[in-house]
Amino acid sequence: MSSYPQFLLFATLLVVIPGADFTVVAKNTLTGGARRGAWASVGVSASNVVQGAAAVAGLGAVVVRVEPLFQAVKWAGILYLLYLALESFRSLRRGEYPPIPDASASGAGGLRQGFLSNITNPKVLVFYLAVLPQFLGPSSPPLTLMAYALSHALLSLLYLLLVVALLNRVRRFFASRRVRRALDATTGTVLVALSARLALEH
Repeated sequence: MSSYPQFLLFATLLVVIPGADFTVVAKNTLTGGARRGAWASVGVSASNVVQGAAAVAGLGAVVVRVEPLFQAVKWAGILYLLYLALESFRSLRRGEYPPIPDASASGAGGLRQGFLSNITNPKVLVFYLAVLPQFLGPSSPPLTLMAYALSHALLSLLYLLLVVALLNRVRRFFASRRVRRALDATTGTVLVALSARLALEH
């Protein structure tokens, strides 16, 4: 565990870099309220836990090493990001927006989107299988690996909840139809760019 502080610093840097998870959580918060955004954050972190457990159990290594399976996960993630982008562009085209809901809005959709956006991202498995072991010895027990993985999931949850709290303070600004159309256009474009980057990565 002597390398644990260094791991926490490295994991924090990875967590705060904006990506698909940040985009999904931000969109859910701004359009659905703090509760929906928080549940999206929980979905992301729950996926981290699942992928960390899969890495400990050896299932993650199977996914990464078996090329067709890895590619299937990768393209499932790409298609899901494109689906979310399409939903944003459809909303932009319709231009019909209900009133901004309050903070008690249902979080089920946010939980689903957060979980799916993360679980279909193969880079998370690569992180647990290739990067995380660099901070551990070759004979480290599985429980130590799981503790590191859970720490990463917790850091992700805390950061995303902070993002939700900050965005929730300004979400009334997004009640304007023009602003919400701009949000849809931006979100859709970012999701398309993220899916393209994932498709081009090896």
